[in-house]
Amino acid sequence: MRRLALSLTMITLAACGSGLQSGVHSVPGQGAIAVQVDPNPIRATHVSGETYDFPFEVIVRETGGRPVNVTRVGVTVKGFGGLTYANESWDAERIRSMGYSTSLRANGELRYRFAPRKQVPDERLFGGVTAQLTVDAIDDGSSPTSASTAVTVTR
Repeated sequence: MRRLALSLTMITLAACGSGLQSGVHSVPGQGAIAVQVDPNPIRATHVSGETYDFPFEVIVRETGGRPVNVTRVGVTVKGFGGLTYANESWDAERIRSMGYSTSLRANGELRYRFAPRKQVPDERLFGGVTAQLTVDAIDDGSSPTSASTAVTVTR
């Protein structure tokens, strides 16, 4: 179970509801972000044995009209009964080391593409695991903003 939780943590990048405004926290006149995962649910593709591919894209949009810098992406994986299986977080330095920009122009968009290959020991787990993806940022006036979305995985 722990191996699946860790795998799904990586799947959601960090990874990250198709509703773009899900969990947006902003103040008028400050930078704001929205986050989306496409597709949601993420569709697992069977490769062989217990191995699956999980292709998806995390989309971060600036919605407040000011440039922002992504400071952190975090994910919490939960299973049956709301039990937390894993928490993971990536700071701006780690995101950049993965080859992605953390700078987002006013009304701009960043897209992070992933297709991790992971082991899933029991395919029945696809129906019971969700992840909450949260992106934190700071605008050019040093005001914080964040957005989150829920992600599920299906076969």
